[in-house]
Amino acid sequence: MGVLFSHTGVTSVIEETQLRGTLLAIEEINSAGGINGRELVPIIYDPASEPERFARFADQMLSEDGVSTIFGCYTSSSRKAVLPVVERRNGLLWYPTLYEGFEYSPNIIYTGAAPNQNSVELAAFLVETYGPRFYLIGSDYIYPRESNRIMRDLLRQRRGEVVGEHYFDLNARPSEFRLLMRDVRNSGPDVIFSTVVGQSTAYLYQAYYEAGFDARIMPIASLTTSEAEIDLMGAEVANGHVTAAPYFETIGNPGNASFTARYHRRFGDDQHTNFCVEAAYFQVHVFASALSEVNTMDPDVLRPVVLGTEFEAPQGRIAIDSESSHTRLWTRIGRARSNGQFEIIRESRRAVTPDPYLVAH
Repeated sequence: MGVLFSHTGVTSVIEETQLRGTLLAIEEINSAGGINGRELVPIIYDPASEPERFARFADQMLSEDGVSTIFGCYTSSSRKAVLPVVERRNGLLWYPTLYEGFEYSPNIIYTGAAPNQNSVELAAFLVETYGPRFYLIGSDYIYPRESNRIMRDLLRQRRGEVVGEHYFDLNARPSEFRLLMRDVRNSGPDVIFSTVVGQSTAYLYQAYYEAGFDARIMPIASLTTSEAEIDLMGAEVANGHVTAAPYFETIGNPGNASFTARYHRRFGDDQHTNFCVEAAYFQVHVFASALSEVNTMDPDVLRPVVLGTEFEAPQGRIAIDSESSHTRLWTRIGRARSNGQFEIIRESRRAVTPDPYLVAH
């Protein structure tokens, strides 16, 4: 099996945690006897946060390394780079990251949140709680631009407005974010909606903190800021800001308590789980369940068994949707606390069916 997450580069802060979630699941499966008596063997490369390297390594895995299933990709740019490779060589990519929706491939299993599972509820909560004026700040690639397009549509439905919009290169410097805070102040938004990713996430929140803004009045709300980014920026800087995600480490069910305990034993008490870790973890177990049934890595045989599979994940019971190849996930909104964890302030009563094309919205 191929494993394709960045150990270096601008998005490694979150991709390294996805690698850990993947390896933890593999170790658990192998220690329990493997799949029908055989070990799962990961073939691991470091794409260094570069989409073209993702594509090159994916092709190498599928054409030279004897791999037919790949677990990987964080940014939509990297997924878009790998997509034609897995379609051309009939591989199967498991993608554990939230994304902008409006995509379907028979060669991808999407286990991160679609827009109806995070953006829709977040927009409603923010307008209701803070007000209708949004300032959109993102990294400059497909996911932030498309997610902000969706947010504009959701605001329009709620009679909200976008009072400013700005995109940063993934390698942007801290001074660029500090400069933007002047325009944020002049625009007077009720909410900053962030689709900034990687190292730049810390720069944005630190610039906000240094500008003296109050998260109780005008928070940064995000789909991409997790416990990993809070570790990077510091709990004091993150305190009071909002994230929508299927999973937070503070979920209070026995399954999550056991998962976080195993994660801490393996990687250290100071290493927190997050929604990317959790999806990377449970998707390996879903794969293993299907593989044990069909006993072949052939994607044409494996995929039909994967579709419809249910699993008791740390976030709660999830299922791979048979119609869309996306995953039924929980919807939650969390507010960062001074201890670096999230207080869950809103959550669905059950897993939400994916609607990646927003047909119902």
